[in-house]
Amino acid sequence: MINNKNLLNVREAGELLNVRPETLAVWRSTKRYAIPYVKIGSRVFYRQEDIDNFIKANVHGEL
Repeated sequence: MINNKNLLNVREAGELLNVRPETLAVWRSTKRYAIPYVKIGSRVFYRQEDIDNFIKANVHGEL
């Protein structure tokens, strides 16, 4: 079951990834990065765990 508290709007997700909301829109439309998202009507949300997984999958070298 999805907890609404774990849903991030596009602005919040962009802040975590340090990209503009418009960049996330381009990534969704071009499928450049396959970050899962939830669409409710015209609104788009990202699950916190999917953002975390995306970051982990894109780590290169040691942090």
